[in-house]
Amino acid sequence: MTRRITSPGTQDGDSPPPARLALEGHTWREIAHLLANFPASLVGFVYAVTVLCTGAGLTVTVVGLPVLAAGLLGARQLGKLERARARALLGVRVEEPSPLPLRRTGGIFPWLWMALRDPVGWRTLLYDAIRLPWGILTFTVTFVSLFLLWPVLPFIARGLTNVDRAMVRGLLSPSDELERRIAELESDRGVVVDTAAADLRRIERDLHDGAQARLVNLAMGLGLAKEKLLEDPDSAAAMVEEAHGEVKLALQELRDLARGIHPAVLTDRGLDAALSSVAARCTVPVKVSVDLGARPAAAIEGIAYFTVSELLQNVSKHSGAGAASVDVWRADERLLIQVRDDGRGGARLDGGSGMAGLAERLGAVDGLFAVDSPMGGPTTITAELPWRDREDEDRRPGHGRR
Repeated sequence: MTRRITSPGTQDGDSPPPARLALEGHTWREIAHLLANFPASLVGFVYAVTVLCTGAGLTVTVVGLPVLAAGLLGARQLGKLERARARALLGVRVEEPSPLPLRRTGGIFPWLWMALRDPVGWRTLLYDAIRLPWGILTFTVTFVSLFLLWPVLPFIARGLTNVDRAMVRGLLSPSDELERRIAELESDRGVVVDTAAADLRRIERDLHDGAQARLVNLAMGLGLAKEKLLEDPDSAAAMVEEAHGEVKLALQELRDLARGIHPAVLTDRGLDAALSSVAARCTVPVKVSVDLGARPAAAIEGIAYFTVSELLQNVSKHSGAGAASVDVWRADERLLIQVRDDGRGGARLDGGSGMAGLAERLGAVDGLFAVDSPMGGPTTITAELPWRDREDEDRRPGHGRR
């Protein structure tokens, strides 16, 4: 069963039945809501004023901002109660905001900053601060109308509660930007997990089908050579020679596999040397230019390396180019990568060359990936990553622990 959404946080069932002269069930619920407005708005007003005055007054001390942050978190709970009251008495179905991921902030200052920037908490405080005059008005009008204007009370109640509905939807609904960001982070986390699992499967497959198989053959060959050592020394020597060749191939495969996991040259000498090494293995002449001034965090550096490595593999296999270039530089807080070739062009994200996977990996760390490849060439691929200093990463709690 599908439900058509009419506006953010609301649904078709929010609209109550038309008001009639008779005092029906939905009218009595609206009356109850209007009479409860005064005590509810009084509690909310006192809370909002207390939080704002206490937090503002104590900002000259170290406890001011934590008090304000705690008050904003408490305001979320008041908003939850108001949404429940509106659901029960007015039929207004507003989605609950996603909880703040405070447990994953990694310290008191990130926690404090996230709580102080919470738009849901601030809008709830605003809702509580402006509701007291409205609560007094709706309580007074409804109470008097019960005795003096009861024939038209359903229409009065409908008009007043429509204002309540608008205030709940406008100030107590989830923050679109916050919900979008949370959804993006959840999606990116799924991409990272899937990518890590795929990498582990690839490494396992390469070990099983490559080096492991060669080592098994090597063990069998050496066993046969041992048996023939006394009976047929010449044949045994030939087997040992063949086993020696298998050892060389196995070592080369293990080196290639280790380079695919994380190359030693990247750890020891940085992006410039590592990308020059990748370019030297490309079948197309590649000019590499790296202008960074400092090394980025190891995670960002690794993503940049593997992005360029895969793009140069595509140049070798698919481009038909005569020359290519790789440029890496820093612009403000972003690391930019641009790979160009003068090949036939026509590269696409859905072309089966692994570019869609690259775009997903970069997107998982707030990066960007753009392809400009008209038919006939040339092809220019630009990747953008967030810059993080290596020193900041080294100071993170637990960094470098095993």
